[in-house]
Order: sequence, then structure tokens, then C-alpha cells
Amino acid sequence: MTGRLSMCAAVLLVLGAGARAETIEERAQVCAGCHGENGKPVDKTIPTIWGQQAGYLYIQLRDFKRGDRKNEIMEPIASQFERDDMLAIAEYFSQKPWPDLGQPRAPKDIAEKAVSASRSVGCPACHLDRFQGDGTVPRLAGMGRDYLAKTIADFRTRARGNNPGMSDLMLATSPDDLAALADYLAGL
Repeated sequence: MTGRLSMCAAVLLVLGAGARAETIEERAQVCAGCHGENGKPVDKTIPTIWGQQAGYLYIQLRDFKRGDRKNEIMEPIASQFERDDMLAIAEYFSQKPWPDLGQPRAPKDIAEKAVSASRSVGCPACHLDRFQGDGTVPRLAGMGRDYLAKTIADFRTRARGNNPGMSDLMLATSPDDLAALADYLAGL
């Protein structure tokens, strides 16, 4: 945790400088401290935001600002943004290319288990068949495996409380199926 706290302090220092930023590119530099200069997060439990759905990014920033989604690093950052800032930042990152995190494809047996689980849970109804997401629904294909596993765990324990429906779905799905989904999605 010490490393994450020192990272938080560094990001907050950059945020202070970001308050004087004029362009969206300058404002978005705050994000690069954790989410990566090239779209590849510096910590595997941090989500990829380059190429993510703009509506989803905006909702997450809004939820961090309101305190509906908890994160010791993101809450103070988002609290500095106004609605128009959050919309502009979300649009900015949605236009970036999705980075290749170099994750291996899931083995055939894991992929089959994941596809079966996703159909059972109904994942494609929102995240679409190729898990690209749409609008306010996030892209999951190619997201970092560690981030996916952490997010699934946070939904299951309700530590992530900004989407109770996802918590219900994660609780209704076996841990083995969820592990297969994380491996499968990361390798897409």
C-alpha cells in the first residue's frame, strides 16, 4: 500500500499543477501518472482508459467525484473537475487507440468455460458479443487481467458500490467461472 500512497501523493502534486492547465491534453496529463503515457497502466490493477467508451469514463469520473465509487487516488482528482472537464477528458481518452497489453489468449478450455459463463450471466447483452462495450457500458476485451480480477472481487464484496446490478451478477456466478472470464477477456 505504501507504493500506492506515494503514487497518490505524486499524482496530487501533478494535479496541483494541472489546475493551471489550459488545454485538454494538459489536463489529461494528470491521468498518465497512473494510467500510463502510452495507455498501458503503471500498475496492473489500474484500468486501461485509452480507447474506453466516453460515456463510461464520464460516469466513472462523476461517481468518483460524488463518492459513489471509492478510490483514494481517484476521488481527490475527480473532485477537482467540473462536469464539462469530465466530459472533455472522457471524450479525449475515448479517441485514443486501445493499447495492446500483450496478454496471452486464454487456453481453449478456459475460453469455452468463460463463453458459457458469459452467456449464462448475460454479459453480451450489455458488453456486446465482442466485449467492446457501447456508450456507458465499458469495453472489457483486452482489459488488464489483474484489474478485471480485482473489479470482479470488488463487485462480489460490494466494495465497488456504484453498480449494484453488477454486484448481484458477480455474486450469482461461481468464482471459477469468474476467474475464467477474467482470463478470457484479458486475452481478447
